[in-house]
Amino acid sequence: QTTYPARELHNLFYHSSLELGVIHLHQRMLRNITDFIFMNDTPQPSDVILIPGTSKSAITERAAELYCAGMAKYVLPSGRFSANVGRFAKEKIDNPRYYGDYATDFAYCRHILIHNGVPEDVILREDRAMQSMENAAFSAGVLKTLGIPVARAILCCQAFHARRAFMSYARYFPATEIMVVPVDTQEITAENWYLSEKGYRKVMGEVEKCGKYFMDYDLELHHSAERE
Repeated sequence: QTTYPARELHNLFYHSSLELGVIHLHQRMLRNITDFIFMNDTPQPSDVILIPGTSKSAITERAAELYCAGMAKYVLPSGRFSANVGRFAKEKIDNPRYYGDYATDFAYCRHILIHNGVPEDVILREDRAMQSMENAAFSAGVLKTLGIPVARAILCCQAFHARRAFMSYARYFPATEIMVVPVDTQEITAENWYLSEKGYRKVMGEVEKCGKYFMDYDLELHHSAERE
């Protein structure tokens, strides 16, 4: 049986406790980040279902499912294409049922919605946005132009993009109750994001972008208050 001098025994317990403390802190930080990024609300009947531009078919399918369940009067997909790509990236279409040539994210989402039972006349059009904030701003403009009041909205998006999507739309729908109904995509979920380099980079990238979004919004509010 191994025996340890008192000082060595003290050091052994000290370092073991320290390691356990670090592990506990790390786990708590992971939970905090997960809770922040992966918003997930229970959908309720709403005025419109909002879809930020996406090539992930499951998101638009989820929106169609919610509409067909009577959860909204209208569906508003938004998007031209990614500013980084400069065209609709048809190579990113992830379901063979929807292969085709589309000019915009909107056209792609519209096709999926119709394919899944959503009537054409309830699909509103926004096909100019090229990034998340524009998705929100231009969608708000479409609804205002059409005279459609939005007291409550459902936002369908990628799960790891949920918080940033919410921040974007909340900025331009300040009087609207927004419920985020996300879809797991790219094999990144609230349960596994920190277990792969891809998931870790995606989520931590979202944390960084959310910080920038909040800073920009806070500065805008500050400058607005100064002008008043």
